[in-house]
Amino acid sequence: MRLEWRRLNSLRYGTRHLHFINDTSRTTTLGETPENAQKVSTLFRCAQRMFVFTLCLFLWSWLSSIHGLEFRYHNSMEMELYLKDINRRFPDITHLHSIGQSVEGRELWVLILGQHPREHRTGIPEFKYVGNMHGNEVVGRVLLLQLIDYLTSHYQSDLLVTRLLNSSRVHILPSMNPDGFESSARDCMYTVGRYNKNGVDLNRNFPDAFESNTDRERETEVTAVMDWLKTESFVLSANLHGGAVVASYPYDNSNGGSELQRGQSISPDDDVFIHLAKTYSYSHSEMHNRNNCQDLQDFTQGITNGYYWYPLPGGMQDYNYVWAQCLELTLEISCCKYPPEAELPGLWEANKPALLAYMQQVHLGVKGVVTDSYGKPAQNAVVQVVGRNNLCPFRTDRNGEYYRLLLPGNYTITVRSLPLVGVIKLPKVLSHWFFLSS
Repeated sequence: MRLEWRRLNSLRYGTRHLHFINDTSRTTTLGETPENAQKVSTLFRCAQRMFVFTLCLFLWSWLSSIHGLEFRYHNSMEMELYLKDINRRFPDITHLHSIGQSVEGRELWVLILGQHPREHRTGIPEFKYVGNMHGNEVVGRVLLLQLIDYLTSHYQSDLLVTRLLNSSRVHILPSMNPDGFESSARDCMYTVGRYNKNGVDLNRNFPDAFESNTDRERETEVTAVMDWLKTESFVLSANLHGGAVVASYPYDNSNGGSELQRGQSISPDDDVFIHLAKTYSYSHSEMHNRNNCQDLQDFTQGITNGYYWYPLPGGMQDYNYVWAQCLELTLEISCCKYPPEAELPGLWEANKPALLAYMQQVHLGVKGVVTDSYGKPAQNAVVQVVGRNNLCPFRTDRNGEYYRLLLPGNYTITVRSLPLVGVIKLPKVLSHWFFLSS
């Protein structure tokens, strides 16, 4: 059965001009009974909503093409409209999809940008930014929307942007906690809106390698991110927060083992993490100037080990590094969690160079493909840098690829694969010596 509109200019409550046409093309006119009038009214309201949605999308597209993205706080519907419009206007370099829903049913939209946005290509590393994990820490959400606007509008006209999108695949999740954002109060320091609809801090809800919390119930937003990490082999990431100005790096937690040194929880890739944190802080206009927020502690060079700042169990940063072999920083980018909109352009200018510089670090170090004797990708082979004993060893993905972010220097890398009879005939251990120049 299909729906046909007739004489729309005279459509009103109780009209006879709405017809249902069945598959044999016989037309039935709705009579003006109360029941049918209610049906017509409901259909009319749905049509009105669709018209308003289409009109808003058209106006948004027209205005953004003329003026660019406005510096203000966009609600969830406005953000969705914007992302869909970007995807419509730049279909060759963007792909929009949802990784799941919030407790209240809002979509967790991710926009992928790159030369091949719809699929992974061998040798092209995967990068991601996540914003608004705490609903009341809103600057990251704004900056990631601005970053999308900047990347799409400067592709093919700006050499750096073009090289970034041609050589990497960039995933941007502007809001991990849209429910919290919608309930937030415009306040600098208080916590209204920080948690999700269930009152849970999402940055305390991930599995923790240093605690036995693997059986804890996971929030729907956390589960969505964990499932997302299983579908993409992310190499480098950052999640954006507010309330301080500092780049924080793993580990965030400790159980008092050998990783605990001089009050810091040191990871096997501590040198790389410090480099990544300094890349952001020194590319930022102010972050490297130590104490940017008067009531907080002094952060030398604008960076800190997460545990040294304060222990944080169940954090997303450590989860990415330990279980998803993705190096992630936590970027605190504003003293005020919910600053006045007039400050947003300045915050964008302060962070834009740092956001771009950090993205380039996805190409740091060494990458390659492990294959069997038949030239087929060897999945799940252990790729280990001698002297770096990760809690969970880095392994090749389903394409046989590995990515190891390393600073310039001398390294011995071993590759181990369990032989499968008749399929994989790799030596049990492959060892390669690398020299990485700056």
